[in-house]
Amino acid sequence: MEPLGDRPKHAVVAVIRSGDSYLTIKRAAGVIAPGKVCFPGGGVEVDETEIDGLAREIREELGVEILVKQKVWQSVTPWGVHVSWYLADLISDEFDLDIDEVDWCRWMKRDELENHPDLLVSNLHFFDALRSGELALPDC
Repeated sequence: MEPLGDRPKHAVVAVIRSGDSYLTIKRAAGVIAPGKVCFPGGGVEVDETEIDGLAREIREELGVEILVKQKVWQSVTPWGVHVSWYLADLISDEFDLDIDEVDWCRWMKRDELENHPDLLVSNLHFFDALRSGELALPDC
């Protein structure tokens, strides 16, 4: 189980693909689940939609704009956060990372990501659902 902290009650995640690779981040030391590798995303504010919250989080953390395409999955983490998973495309690819939140951002192949020792458990559950057929991603 991930370390507890001031977690949002509702989060959104961007599943951004390029060929057979996924855009991933490593969380910075000062945020919830420090050092964990995961898809980018974050908490939804009370006054915003999931799509607006996801676009804001990506803009704040990575300094890029995205086009949110479709919700592909919903889950609840072991620590009670409701997560909505969205396919998204990068509109720009000139990253400007917020180093207080993100250590690095890189493209990783699925097997590399699934087997990463620091993969955030909710992302492992995403891949489990993909493998079991509970969810399916459209072709890029």
